[in-house]
Amino acid sequence: MSSTGSLERLLKLLFRLPGIGEKSARRLAFFILQQPPSFAQELAEAILSCRMNLHPCPECGNLTEREVCDICADPLRNRVSLCVVETAEDLLVLEEHGIHQGIYHVLGGRVSPLDGEDIDPSSLDRLRRRVEELGVREIILALDPQVEGELTAQSVLSALSGLKVKISRLSYGLPLGGSISFADRATLHAAMESRTTIKDEP
Repeated sequence: MSSTGSLERLLKLLFRLPGIGEKSARRLAFFILQQPPSFAQELAEAILSCRMNLHPCPECGNLTEREVCDICADPLRNRVSLCVVETAEDLLVLEEHGIHQGIYHVLGGRVSPLDGEDIDPSSLDRLRRRVEELGVREIILALDPQVEGELTAQSVLSALSGLKVKISRLSYGLPLGGSISFADRATLHAAMESRTTIKDEP
């Protein structure tokens, strides 16, 4: 590739972003270079600020700059309905669309043997503790309709074994093999409204 060292470094870094190919990385790089220097400075500062200031909420795992996230701190949230998601990105998508009025629990991972991925046991322990302490009556598993989502759901069910709580899962209105992060509001709303019970309260 014929480019300067600085440009080559930028292209390589952009190429490492998920969903970004060589052409997209080049397009992004030249877009940044065509902006005023203040734009690059602001972009760099915003990225660094997020990296330095954001941390997982100690209660739910959502990203926050405060001691606990705004959702956990909100006294008006429905605390008897808890939605389990894999990532903070999934939580953000559900919140942006106003799909869930309760609280959340971010697993921070998924079960994927082929990729060597698993859920941190401490996240599952924290989920069980929250369900017991908050008196949660329904847990909604908002997991992607893929094999990994099925395996993740089974891990959650195992961690919550013996608890008297209803557990439901988003309907397969979500396309098989799809991702919550890319679903639109109508699809997510339909999936939430037609969720299926996979474990009823005894």
